[in-house]
Amino acid sequence: MQYARNSLSGLLPSLELSDKGEFMYSIELKNVKKVFGKTEVIKGLDLSIQKGERLILLGSSGCGKSTLLRLISGLESITSGELFLNGELANSMAPGDRNIAMVFQNYALFPHMDVTRNISYGLRISHTPQDEISRRVGEAVRILNLGGLEHRLPRELSGGQRQRVALARALVKQSDFFLLDEPLSNLDAQLRGQARKELVKIHEIYHQTMVYVTHDQIEAMTIGQRIAVVHNGCIQMLDTPANVYHRPSNTFVARFIGSPSMNLFDARLDTGYMHLNGHEVRMTEGWSGKTALHGQPVEAGIRPEAIVLSAEPSEGAVPVSVQYHEDYGSRVGYYFTVNGKEVISIMPEDILNGCTQAFWKVDPKALHFFDAASGSNIGYPE
Repeated sequence: MQYARNSLSGLLPSLELSDKGEFMYSIELKNVKKVFGKTEVIKGLDLSIQKGERLILLGSSGCGKSTLLRLISGLESITSGELFLNGELANSMAPGDRNIAMVFQNYALFPHMDVTRNISYGLRISHTPQDEISRRVGEAVRILNLGGLEHRLPRELSGGQRQRVALARALVKQSDFFLLDEPLSNLDAQLRGQARKELVKIHEIYHQTMVYVTHDQIEAMTIGQRIAVVHNGCIQMLDTPANVYHRPSNTFVARFIGSPSMNLFDARLDTGYMHLNGHEVRMTEGWSGKTALHGQPVEAGIRPEAIVLSAEPSEGAVPVSVQYHEDYGSRVGYYFTVNGKEVISIMPEDILNGCTQAFWKVDPKALHFFDAASGSNIGYPE
């Protein structure tokens, strides 16, 4: 599986070099496969994660992202391929020897232990000196605003407080790798927003290599320095949040990222124009220069917020009948059909005032083009 690679200058720590002068990654998977029975869940996957990076594994339920995290942690064995941790082959390494801290979706707190004992559990069983335990626990309590809760049991805590205790327990281990599997999914929207900020703050303090599994696009876009979009056991795209949104590698990523998702149309490029469902859109000079695409069928994509809808006709605008609209408070979504395909336009305000007749226009600078056969992005103007 090919996926996009773009420059990350200024976003990630510099890569370390091995004794052989080769780049050394914190976590590296090479042609990794995982098979359960006759089902191949992870399909020859390659992934390199830099030291101190915040990487998000983003995908829908059943795509393989949690399995991938369990392969890294050692909770599941690799069927074939190689896993390297800090340059060392780790396929047969016991989970306890991988220097990993993990936070689960259900927090996995001990119900009979208070906050302090839950946080310090891993340090106590590893015979860490008591003064060092006290120092690390105190620091975690301060960073995660758990002061005053040290002697409470998990049943006496709110969901957000239990989540912070689970994070604190992982933090005090000061492991090389910090793995999180849907850690915010049990929180309400307001608590999730606060927790996202806390996770980024924690990472900026400790600089551990963080691998974070989620199906939530907002979490992925706000927490991650890079996002790996996972589908059917393969990485569809690996890039910065901005590039994943603005320059999707294929039609799957284009549809998956964004809410509402990208509008896709059957189209054909010609000299200076795009033919879209019986209408012509004049292209910018950069697109016009891609002569190899002229006359070829493509899928044209455009984000809902890049479709301009108006109540009055204008040059190049196409009349449509609006079938439905949704008021989101800060913006309004309009749904209409073009040659049998549903299209959505997002506008900053209600510009139709209840009218159903409107005119839509495409901004050529906001267009994406995908190969009609493979679905791969064909690139952008220079």
